[in-house]
Amino acid sequence: MIDPQKLTADLVRCASVTPIEGGALVLLENLLSKAGFKCTRVDRNGISNLFARWGEKGSEKTFGFNGHTDVVPIGDEAAWTFPPFGAEEAEGWLYGRGATDMKSGVAAFAAAAIDFVADLAPNGSIIMTITGDEEADALDGTTALLDWMDAEGEEMSVCLVGEPTCPETIGDMIKIGRRGSMTAWFTVKGKQGHSAYLDRALNPMPAIAALAHRLSSHQLDQGTDHFDASTCAVTTIDTGNPATNVVPAESRMTANLRFNDLHSGDSLTSWLQSEADRITAEFGVKVEMTVKVSGEAFLTPPGDLSALVSAAVHAETGLTPELSTTGGTSDARFVKSHCPVVEFGLVGHRMHQVDERVWIDDIHALKRIYSRILRDYFA
Repeated sequence: MIDPQKLTADLVRCASVTPIEGGALVLLENLLSKAGFKCTRVDRNGISNLFARWGEKGSEKTFGFNGHTDVVPIGDEAAWTFPPFGAEEAEGWLYGRGATDMKSGVAAFAAAAIDFVADLAPNGSIIMTITGDEEADALDGTTALLDWMDAEGEEMSVCLVGEPTCPETIGDMIKIGRRGSMTAWFTVKGKQGHSAYLDRALNPMPAIAALAHRLSSHQLDQGTDHFDASTCAVTTIDTGNPATNVVPAESRMTANLRFNDLHSGDSLTSWLQSEADRITAEFGVKVEMTVKVSGEAFLTPPGDLSALVSAAVHAETGLTPELSTTGGTSDARFVKSHCPVVEFGLVGHRMHQVDERVWIDDIHALKRIYSRILRDYFA
């Protein structure tokens, strides 16, 4: 029997701050290979990724798991109660960067899968795709694994992403989709001049203030059956003008949008551009815009996969999990184009914090839930 608590601690001791592999994928590859998984490193552009399959390629039923071993930086090390990569245990907690997000999830599924195939040898395959590039730009992580799988003819029938999903108690929430995310950067250009001679200058400040108001006050929608209302938040306006008597030449603004499946990155880009064009026409300034779409909104409608996970959660915890689309983005946004995907993992409110930690009992509970999901899927 693989102890998920020990495996979590071993992974936490790997200082795998993106893009450093830190030994985490090497550890997993060795463990999975000994258990009969065929492992392949799918590294791209300096990012380390691991593909592991138990069973025959092309099996009719293939259960997939997606996770990551990279972690965010530790911040101020002096503020930590225990060393951030020490995996210290105290009063029922296991401390360390990545303990919650999401080395415990990877450890719980790896432990469940290894024990499962040793016990029952299912009629099908299990695939694990583990990346080292989830916490950064995610350009060469799960996307690299999916590109490689497509080229090699490797397919998952369904996929479970092990991100922390539960707000308060393990078992209280499953993610069946995520809002889309995009960022827009605006530069409003006027003409610098003396504030006493406004007729000789073109002040970009009223224009950028109007643009900020229009974007932040506009109601994109009222939400859907599965999604909250889409939002547009102005996150910064930067002019860098220390002089009180000088009209600046330009000012910059950033807006972040979280959107549901009523919109796409393209449709919202068109809306943003139309608002920028209105400002140009009304104020006579020049507005330049660049956009980055981090992920499109997606939904895995409630069905067999969410019912499978919900039943396992209920059987092990007694809770009926909420099916939700709240929160930020995850690598499920890439997997959804490959196969049906849902997310389920631990309580996530301590991730990315100083003294990040996981309740040790929850690690064992998560392994039991994952084990039941595998048993029920292959039953």
